[in-house]
Amino acid sequence: MVEEASDALSPGTHLRRELGLPAVTLSGVGIILGAGIYALLGEAAGMAGNAVWLTFAIAAAIAAFSALSYAELSSMYPRASAEFEYVSHAFGRKLAFVVGWLIILSGILGAATVSLGFAGYFSDLVGLPLLLSAILIILILAGILFSGIKETARVAIILTLIEVGGIVMVILIGLPHLGEVNYLEMPQGIPGLLRASALVFFAYMGFEE
Repeated sequence: MVEEASDALSPGTHLRRELGLPAVTLSGVGIILGAGIYALLGEAAGMAGNAVWLTFAIAAAIAAFSALSYAELSSMYPRASAEFEYVSHAFGRKLAFVVGWLIILSGILGAATVSLGFAGYFSDLVGLPLLLSAILIILILAGILFSGIKETARVAIILTLIEVGGIVMVILIGLPHLGEVNYLEMPQGIPGLLRASALVFFAYMGFEE
């Protein structure tokens, strides 16, 4: 019944499955780590202080509700187009059209944020201007995207493994210093903690994949 309704909404639309669960999971993890750990952590730490770890726990708990909703909806409507598909079933195609464009805009904002975060590191490393570095990484990644979904997934998996390796390295360096600071110290109090949690929630973008 659900499949029939879905076919009625998008007749003749068929996309070939190219990626499996491991590839999609790793690419999603890479998106989360790229935005959260490497681009936004310093900003969040400035608001939450030593309690920045708590912001990730709060954001993760909130994201879990969305994740469970995605899990339920994707099992009910197992077709490509995700949010567009869900909204079109609930509210019609006009609102789904708007939501589809909002998803595209959120992707643009996410790419801009992460590219600027990367550019900050890259500029310090090679001395290029910040904006030029951000544009350069976007053009390089766009070229990879145009080459194909499988090629993009392979690059995403490699970058994810590098990101995870960097985090593991930082953890290993920090382990000997565990317990040396007050992990509940918040220079801006609870308001700062909540603002940082909202920022960190943005870093969880990618989990919906």
